[in-house]
Amino acid sequence: MTFISSERVADGTVALITMDDGKANALSKQGIADLVAAIDEAEADPTVAAAVIAGREGRFSGGFDLNVMRSGDMAAIVDLVADGGDMVSHVYRSGLPVVAACTGHALAAGALLLLGCDLRVGATGDYKIGVNEVAIGMVLPDWGLTICRERLSKRHLQRAVATARITGGEDAIDVGFLDIAVPLEDVVSRAVEEAASFAPLDRNAYAGTMKQFRFEVADQMAAQATADRAAV
Repeated sequence: MTFISSERVADGTVALITMDDGKANALSKQGIADLVAAIDEAEADPTVAAAVIAGREGRFSGGFDLNVMRSGDMAAIVDLVADGGDMVSHVYRSGLPVVAACTGHALAAGALLLLGCDLRVGATGDYKIGVNEVAIGMVLPDWGLTICRERLSKRHLQRAVATARITGGEDAIDVGFLDIAVPLEDVVSRAVEEAASFAPLDRNAYAGTMKQFRFEVADQMAAQATADRAAV
């Protein structure tokens, strides 16, 4: 069963895509496919001005499905991680503005998904946000390093990536994982408000600008994910 749901809010101008598996919002192959499909559905709807990707209270996403990551099946692990690269590059190149409603912890692939979104609204307080791969004995995939270099503050890149420094709330703004921090109860409504504010933008002009502005990085990430699959 999918843990991704989608609804239209703000008078139908915003696609609110919610991740909620009742646990860590772990990114499985099915969850990734459903999230990408929800973004595509929003893009195909001419009445939608922007999309919001939201987590459940206390969790945005804890990263990839640990059942796969701890399985020892290298082909399955590489395939899932490559799917994650395709997902983040897909969000990053979207023809719609994509706003993240970071309602709690965002670790590993969850933090990388934040980096793929145009605008990131997060919760204040003691929440963990970061790429903790080195701390748990893993190496960030090439596509993950690419989006980190593109979106994180140069002042914080070494600590955030190489030493797996975890931040949260307001501190995550300075690092580059978030743009806005508000109380938890206001995260989704603020993200929807920000997304709705993009309604006056010309969709064709936005999409064309993103093609010039981001496709080089998005294409690089997609190529890196493809290369990872081919190496197994």
